[in-house]
This record gives sequence, structure tokens and C-alpha cells, in this order.
Amino acid sequence: MAIIIKTPQEIEKMRRSGQAVRAVLEHLRPFVVAGATTRDLEDAAAAKIKEIGARPAFQGYRGYPCVLCTSVNEEVVHGIPSEKRVLRDGDVVSIDTGVIIDGFYGDSAMSVAVGSKVDPKTQKLLDVTEASLLAGIEMVRPGATLGDVGAAVQDVVEAAGFSVVRDFVGHGIGTRLHEDPQVPNYGTRGKGQKLREGIVICIEPMVNAGKPEVQVLRDGWTAVTQDGSLSAHFEHTVAVTADGAMILTQ
Repeated sequence: MAIIIKTPQEIEKMRRSGQAVRAVLEHLRPFVVAGATTRDLEDAAAAKIKEIGARPAFQGYRGYPCVLCTSVNEEVVHGIPSEKRVLRDGDVVSIDTGVIIDGFYGDSAMSVAVGSKVDPKTQKLLDVTEASLLAGIEMVRPGATLGDVGAAVQDVVEAAGFSVVRDFVGHGIGTRLHEDPQVPNYGTRGKGQKLREGIVICIEPMVNAGKPEVQVLRDGWTAVTQDGSLSAHFEHTVAVTADGAMILTQ
């Protein structure tokens, strides 16, 4: 599959999708409380997506049942919302969602700690993961490579003593949720696909407090850290412009 270059008009449509995704994620923050279930988050998100006139991007994708992925603690990505999964103080929940507006996709994720008493190590994991995303985005400009982006993410993560998940990567996005190119959260500067104006990618570091290895549970979706360590996940949809990175999900 070739990389699809977007026109400025198409990027503007993708910005609408991106803004809608951000609105859904921000709407969910007050719901992330002890005693809530991940199904409560799912229901709130589904209602918000409908209210803003978007279509959910995840529900039905390769048979996935929900509009959100809600991954708690050692769950890295693709956790399925459930009324049985009750959030507790000190938990970390990574919330990933996407929407479609006018045929174009937006995709974004954030990790949120439950309650006001957050363990300092947990807070550090969240802060470092988000900082690594921003470091990757800073590399985005015409002529830069995906190796530049991945190396910037990896450097921030590993300097803090954490590890980058290798089994899942970011991706191109447009009229499909997943397009070329793949966007690893690790790499070598100067290597890999060169970025051009009009490329739109999702950069999404998945960072483990322990080792990078993951395994997928029997539900066929939920990926967890092999060593049981905490994981965090942040994601933005980013367009390559002449001026550098344009974050569409900000």
C-alpha cells in the first residue's frame, strides 16, 4: 500500500475529525473515578460521539465490539470496556478512541490516573510517555525520517528507565484508520521513510514501566505487559506541513 498524500482541504477535514476525538477524550476525564467501570466510560463516549454527529472508528473494525479501548494498569492497548472492570484509586487507564467525519478518520489516546493520590512512579510514567510523544512530534517536518521520530520517542523513554513497546506501532491515517506508513516508537536517526508535506500519521508511544515484551490475552484483543508492569499510552494524529507538525487532535 502506497503512502497517500493529503491535500490541504483533506487535512482540514481531518482536523475536524481530530477535534471531535479530542472532544470525546476531554468529555471522559470526569468519568475516570474510583468505582466507575470501563463500561461507564464506553457508554459516555458512545453518547458523545453520537451527539457531535460523528461515527465511531473502532466499533466493528476487524470485529472489535466497542467505541473505546480502555486499558487498565498492566494492559497496554486494546482493552475491551466491561461492566466487570471497576476502576480503583491509583489505577492507570489508557483511553484510545477514533471517529469518522465526512469520510476521514481521527485517532487519539491518553492515559489518566484514577484519584488524587497518584504514586510518584506512576505519575512519572504518565509524564514521560506524554513527553516522549511530544518529542516525536517535534521531529515531524518535510525531509525528516520516521527514524528521527522513533529515536526521539525512544530517547525520552529510555533515559527515564522505562521501555518502548515494539509489538505495536503508530500508523498512517486518512480515509482508513490504518494506512501506510507504520510509525515505530523506536529507531535510528536518518533512517526509514522520509516525511513529505501532506503525510498524516498517528504517533502513539506505548511505554512500559518494566520490560517491553507484551502478550495478547485470550479475548484476542487485550495486550498486557509480560512482566505485569504498568503501561501508559498517548497518541496524536499529526499532519506534515511546510511549517512542521500540525497536531490535528489537539
